[in-house]
Amino acid sequence: MVNVNVFPTKLEASNAAADRAAKILQSALDIKSTVCFVAATGASQFNFLESLCKHDEIDWKRTEMFHLDEYIGLSATHPASFRYYLNKRLIEKIHPGKINFIKGDAINTALECKRISEIISKKIIDIAFIGIGENGHLAFNDPPADFETKAPYIIVELDEKCRKQQVGEGWFNSIEEVPEKAISMSINQILKAKNIICTCPEKRKAKAVRECLLENSPITPIHPASILKVHNNVYCYLDKDSASLL
Repeated sequence: MVNVNVFPTKLEASNAAADRAAKILQSALDIKSTVCFVAATGASQFNFLESLCKHDEIDWKRTEMFHLDEYIGLSATHPASFRYYLNKRLIEKIHPGKINFIKGDAINTALECKRISEIISKKIIDIAFIGIGENGHLAFNDPPADFETKAPYIIVELDEKCRKQQVGEGWFNSIEEVPEKAISMSINQILKAKNIICTCPEKRKAKAVRECLLENSPITPIHPASILKVHNNVYCYLDKDSASLL
């Protein structure tokens, strides 16, 4: 079941999502010494991460961070790298106790997948922060997404719509610059998180939101985010534009 929350503006939706995330993190920290979370990137996360970083009641040094995905071939200093994004928008502000990055520029990407998979497989993920792509993807699991693999991280090929979205959001100047492959957290690993906060604003996401989250719409790899309906603790935050087709 997806708990859908709609707000007049994306800022209000993001602030509410951050408040919910902070409460979940704090509740977990009240009973555990370390809390693990997964952070997403992209334009949909701008306001959410900014708001979350203001929650200084959280002892961030007792948190451990993973991230969802990373382009293959980009260095951590490339402006479109998700490591660069997370460093600037999250890590340098809250300073998590431990950071587990995907090294997209590793010489051997198969070994890198194995390395990060082995780390996360030993952890309990208390909360994951995610968005939904214009093509309905979760992380870089483009349609048709692999709902079967149990591997925590996998190598994926990015479809054209996904790559065009990256250009549209301003991360690259042309589709030719967008890498064709990435290392992505798998669908089943995302679903292992005890709680999921999904922030998905703007009109360009309305079609994907309808296809994936409408109550009676099918759960199908063609609409990857539809799998969220099988999870018991998903909180989705929309603005009036992204919710306009529900």
